[in-house]
Amino acid sequence: MAIKIFIDQGHNPMGINAGAEGFGMQEQDITYQVGQDLASMLNADDRFDAMLSRPTPTTSLGTSNATSLAERVRLANEWPADYFISIHVNSNPNPAINGTEVYIYQLGTQSQWLAQRILQGIVQAVGTKDNQVRVRPSLYVLRRTDMPSVLVELAYITNSSDAENLKNNQYQFAQGIYNGILNYFGFRPL
Repeated sequence: MAIKIFIDQGHNPMGINAGAEGFGMQEQDITYQVGQDLASMLNADDRFDAMLSRPTPTTSLGTSNATSLAERVRLANEWPADYFISIHVNSNPNPAINGTEVYIYQLGTQSQWLAQRILQGIVQAVGTKDNQVRVRPSLYVLRRTDMPSVLVELAYITNSSDAENLKNNQYQFAQGIYNGILNYFGFRPL
């Protein structure tokens, strides 16, 4: 029986719930592509079955920020997924802030162990700074999903070296997440 992983590519292509911007890039474009690459890796591995929140670049979920988040959670819960991975890109008014972090609902859970492996995988694959696993119980997608859930902030779109990685190493970010998932399950790469 394949492990069902729901990949939520954060934000919509435009308008409602569009994401961060920096260095001529938009968060929703990066999260879309990293999610596509990750789903391809997982679906090529018969141990997994991956589903995307945004199967096409123009898929837009919900009519407001709240309904967009609710729709992502509904899709994962109704499938039902075994794990939920939300992919995002961070931003900060301070352009020096950089690195990768992963948010979870609470410590001492499967989500924490998965988050640690994914963070490790990204840092090894891309070379971003390790900003640790952080607890954020206020995040809707972590609070309302029925399965272990993590929200991955790949890097800061507002930092020049992170932005360079986000532009040129999207496949490597996906590879890092995939490696982290394999590590979490104790699986060897195919």
